[in-house]
Amino acid sequence: MNELLDKILYQLTYHANEPLIFSTSLFLFLFLGFTLVYSLLERRLIARLCFVTLFSYFFYYKSSGFYFFLLAVVTVSDYLIAGVIYRHSQKHPERLTPRKWLLLLSLVIDLGLLGYFKYTNFFAKMVADCLGHNFQPMDIFLPVGISFFTFQSLSYTIDIYRGQLKPMHSLLDYAFYVSFFPQLVAGPIVRARDFAPQIRRVPVVTREMMGQGVYYIAIGLFKKCVISDYISLNFVDRVFDDPSIYSGVENLLGAYGYTLQIYCDFSGYSDMAIGMALLLGFHFPKNFNSPFVSTSVTEFWHRWHMSFSTWIRDYIYISMGGNRKGKVRTYVNLIVTMLIGGLWHGASLNFVAWGGLHGVALACHKFFRTNILHHDKQYVSHGIRRILAMVVTFHFVCFCFIFFRNVSFEKSIIMIQQIGTNFHPELFGEVMSGYRYVMLVMLLGFISHFLPVNWKNGAVKVLTKGGVLIDCLVLVAAIYLVIQVKSSTIQPFIYFQF
Repeated sequence: MNELLDKILYQLTYHANEPLIFSTSLFLFLFLGFTLVYSLLERRLIARLCFVTLFSYFFYYKSSGFYFFLLAVVTVSDYLIAGVIYRHSQKHPERLTPRKWLLLLSLVIDLGLLGYFKYTNFFAKMVADCLGHNFQPMDIFLPVGISFFTFQSLSYTIDIYRGQLKPMHSLLDYAFYVSFFPQLVAGPIVRARDFAPQIRRVPVVTREMMGQGVYYIAIGLFKKCVISDYISLNFVDRVFDDPSIYSGVENLLGAYGYTLQIYCDFSGYSDMAIGMALLLGFHFPKNFNSPFVSTSVTEFWHRWHMSFSTWIRDYIYISMGGNRKGKVRTYVNLIVTMLIGGLWHGASLNFVAWGGLHGVALACHKFFRTNILHHDKQYVSHGIRRILAMVVTFHFVCFCFIFFRNVSFEKSIIMIQQIGTNFHPELFGEVMSGYRYVMLVMLLGFISHFLPVNWKNGAVKVLTKGGVLIDCLVLVAAIYLVIQVKSSTIQPFIYFQF
């Protein structure tokens, strides 16, 4: 009996090397129990909100330990500050300065926490290098998903300051919104204006929502565990760990592999988050829309991490003036916005390079589209031009991901040099043979990415019409497949580190 209790306590306690993620058997078991209790509390609003919020905090505790108190700090401070901003705007609409100071306070709290945990070592090293000092990094633990919940909470405060949103009914409602576990640690970034109307209504899960939810969960598990984890462990990680010992052709295939890996990893998480939310009666915005069919970098950012790209557009790019202050300023705003987006992903020169390259590409595309080609935003290329544009865009994205993935700027340069000067195309057949299963999985991943949308809609229709039994069989089959191919060690989602 004591041994059983010890095992249960161990599973319910935080362990840094065993985070609670969607693709683990523990989470799937907990989610099953959660849904049973959740269904019993369907019409008990306060009890349901409390239960989901407590479960969400437990989920975050299992991911980051006692750093869950940061989530509480951000939640309480922004809720109170936003409430004061709104009341002041109602009583004194002509007095803007006090509201600006309150918004600044919210920014200082949220970005201060984010800055300390994410950027202290980065900026301290820069200062030490300038002064010629030997820098020893401080041991600062980065709480999982801190960027996501701070950005989500900031959008609430900013929207109220702009007069685009009214405060939520209570602190409980707001805590429910910020901590809602499906999207808590890796998005999608859900706006309060979209989520708030769903909180207090009785959750209704239609047959269509059930079919969509099961589809998204099953396809998300497949992307993460069958494609992303497999090609990562068996090929991609090996190349990026030491690109100098691999030929250019292997480095190029490694870059292709990582581009597919991060897509399947991140979109797989988003799919599962969207699917779980649907099964609980909530709708999340779409976060990925076949980004590798993009014919320009601009289109790529309309299809990749869509909740983030729209967030930085609305709260950074537009706040800096957007395209309202002349052409040159528009190009500068695009580049600066993407540099900030790069730094949001991580405090290193690699992420600065990644963001800067995308910013320059966005500015160049806008310049050529409007001033050279004279195309409007609705222009769509066709035929061979479209195919060539897709190939060029895909390879630019792969090139940028070399900087995104490598742990140092030097390794990125080595990898590019290997591809450019040590390619050895004669090794292609040998590499394909030696990594035949990895290459087959990569081929499967890319082919599935280009499947027609109506195939996905057809699968959802089958699940919708098939009833609960078919839904359960699909989920069981997906989980069984994951168990068969998953590694013995937990592979956290890539975007947990952001």
